[in-house]
Amino acid sequence: MNTLFYFALFHTAEEGGLWVSFPDFPECFTQGETLEETYAMVVDALGLCVSEYTSQNLPEPSLPSDITVPEGATLALVSLDLVAYRRKHNTKAVKKTLSIPEWLNEEALALGINFSQVLQEALLQKIEPK
Repeated sequence: MNTLFYFALFHTAEEGGLWVSFPDFPECFTQGETLEETYAMVVDALGLCVSEYTSQNLPEPSLPSDITVPEGATLALVSLDLVAYRRKHNTKAVKKTLSIPEWLNEEALALGINFSQVLQEALLQKIEPK
């Protein structure tokens, strides 16, 4: 579940630009002056909304046939790459305690290996296999 897909409703704002709502996240809105700016804001807004949920309670994406599109609005599918979003926005470090054999610890220390960097690289390989 690294990429999520949800529909968004793009509306033309009276004062210019666009504003966007999400049928599956009624609390989530965003806006922009241009289509490009608005779409960037849409992805960020969706990422922020999704971040407030756990994976178990994320709403199921609505089907297009279940969405009422108001007059003047346009329905668009938005994709959110969760790993990329989290990498960009959730950079807070957390401390982890782990155990390795003593001989491995000594060898790694002698070589000046950065344990945190090695663990991060290994986890990214497991999360995003090539």
